[in-house]
Amino acid sequence: MIEGFQNITRIPELRRRVLFTLAMLAVYRVGVAIPTPGIDRDALAAFFETVENTIFGLFNLFSGGAFEQFSVFALGIMPYISASIILQLLTVVFPYLERLSKEGEVGRRKITQYTRYGTIILSVIQGLMISFGLEGTRAPGGEAIALEPGWNFRLMTVLTLTSGTAFIMWLGEQITERGIGNGISLIIFAGIVAQLPSALAATIQFVREGELAILLVLFLLVVVVAVVGVITFMERGQRRIPVQYAKRVVGRKMYGGQSSHLPLKINTAGVIPVIFASSVLIFPATIAQFVQHPWAQAAAGSLAPGRWLNDVLYVGLIIFFCYFYTAVVFNPVDVAENMRKSGGYIPGIRPGQKTAEFIDRILAKITLGGALYLSAVALLPTILISQMNVPFFFGGTALLIVVGVALDTVSQVETHMITRNYEGFMKRGRLRGRRA
Repeated sequence: MIEGFQNITRIPELRRRVLFTLAMLAVYRVGVAIPTPGIDRDALAAFFETVENTIFGLFNLFSGGAFEQFSVFALGIMPYISASIILQLLTVVFPYLERLSKEGEVGRRKITQYTRYGTIILSVIQGLMISFGLEGTRAPGGEAIALEPGWNFRLMTVLTLTSGTAFIMWLGEQITERGIGNGISLIIFAGIVAQLPSALAATIQFVREGELAILLVLFLLVVVVAVVGVITFMERGQRRIPVQYAKRVVGRKMYGGQSSHLPLKINTAGVIPVIFASSVLIFPATIAQFVQHPWAQAAAGSLAPGRWLNDVLYVGLIIFFCYFYTAVVFNPVDVAENMRKSGGYIPGIRPGQKTAEFIDRILAKITLGGALYLSAVALLPTILISQMNVPFFFGGTALLIVVGVALDTVSQVETHMITRNYEGFMKRGRLRGRRA
């Protein structure tokens, strides 16, 4: 392991990529500390103490503490994720977008451009709704959060939050292209990990004050370690379909005749369904929380973490996005066609359409297992923590994102080292990556 980290510094390109990624994440963390103008931060902090274990606590977790401080990055990367969801759903509906998705790099750039436009529109809408909500919200002591309510405050808030989200979107794209790992996932990863020191300090303080029993803390630690182990095992799990290649003669040489396998990951979609499901639940609940109407307040309360409606919708959205994203990133028809062109076939299955149907059936079965695993990991620790009244929100969703993104990043680092004949982190074999 130590030798693997030392080898990173011996590869100039990998060293530059790692340093660039760390520099961009540092810029993101600096922006989290820059406050939005026109806000009484003390009154805002007092307000967040009363809503720590609600939807605001979850939103604050994904934004890396920026929402609690109402910094320029308060909206985080969620508008970009929501825009991506909308574009992918529209791809199934509109033939024009479907054609773009199949046009390779040119089409991908066009869809990315539309996603950016959608991100700006959603940021403006969310920023305006939040500004209205802050004007009508007061701290428990009666202090106003907005210092000077009015359109000047609203326009400044919208401009600041939209610019912050656009800058985060640019940071994520730069990390993906010039750094290591998926930039958007790493930004969320950095935001969650940044909350760990404060959560640990709060836990120690509660133990000292007698509000938390030491046995309860040890039990939660065992649960966290067990969940991390399950995530690591499932993220690396795969179903291998045997593939046989026919012998063929080209000139004086004979090719093929060997056996191989087609690996199908149990969790092909990675951590994306959890992020998508969380963002879909956060968006309407956040707007409803700021609308001063009994019906909206009741809806926001029903969608709060720990409520049965939130849990049911959360599981349903995770299962839906598992199948949806798997269908987007893995096409059995294309795999079967490429296999047929290269002379490969699955023993006992006719090449072509039958092979595609066989792969699709297996993929549907293992995707259900992966979706149930994601749902269990996302809900089980949250339910345990809510039932035990632990005074901070750091459940299965955060662990799933942290471990999944860490595995993916380590896998990409290993790929760079192994392709240059350097020893990786795992001496017994390469760490299998995942889609993110």
